Amino acid sequence: MIQQVDNPVLEIHDLTVSYDKKPVLWGIDLSIPKGSICGIIGPNGAGKSTLIKAVMDLIEINSGYVKLFDQPLDEVRKQVSYVPQRESVDWDFPASVLDVVMMGRYASLGLFKSPRKADKEAALKALEMVGMEKYAKRQISQLSGGQQQRVFLARALTQNAEIYFLDEPFAGVDAATEKAIFKILKELSEAGKTIVVVHHDLQSVASYFNWIILLNLRLVASGPTDQVFTSEMLEETYGGKLTLLTEVGELVKKGEFRAREKQ
Repeated sequence: MIQQVDNPVLEIHDLTVSYDKKPVLWGIDLSIPKGSICGIIGPNGAGKSTLIKAVMDLIEINSGYVKLFDQPLDEVRKQVSYVPQRESVDWDFPASVLDVVMMGRYASLGLFKSPRKADKEAALKALEMVGMEKYAKRQISQLSGGQQQRVFLARALTQNAEIYFLDEPFAGVDAATEKAIFKILKELSEAGKTIVVVHHDLQSVASYFNWIILLNLRLVASGPTDQVFTSEMLEETYGGKLTLLTEVGELVKKGEFRAREKQ
């Protein structure tokens, strides 16, 4: 099932990406509605992070196009925020927590302009939102993994974007941090912002996301969670790698996931 939407906030058409001539994404066609909390789900190596990087123009695409708010990325870049995987960041870079969060204001400041008082206030407010205000002067390298993730979310928040792309924001964080991050994402969605998250924990998908993209090189499904996140679609997505779906299958039987009806 691939459900297209009218007036999508994100539209991807015929997107193909390859590394060393080996396809990683093939012929992706999808759209997602404004205000959704969208999870990108699939096995390791399925192209989940690659999809976000292609949207953000961080890697070269072989074919197709991406539109955000019906525009190319360069036309709306200030409305788009990206939180990369924590493992991809050089945490030894000599910067304080406040310095890192202030980077989220640079898109609106422009080059060579000094931050204003309002920019610092916005950064401190974002740190407060993620519970990190007391660490503002600490070096980013001195934080735990979960604290670093909160700081990067605060940096995204200061940008005041309309759509947020987060690449595995819950990886390596404790339960309290995950709960705090998701609470913020839900509040952003309720305010009309759109959230797109690469996610790997199948047990939390149904409670976290109202829109799902199931991906494994090709697009398996895209649509509302209650229609897409089904045992049949999961089996098609994970294929022979699905030892972990034994557990998910049990949840389906218990009615915690909605099993797809036979046609």
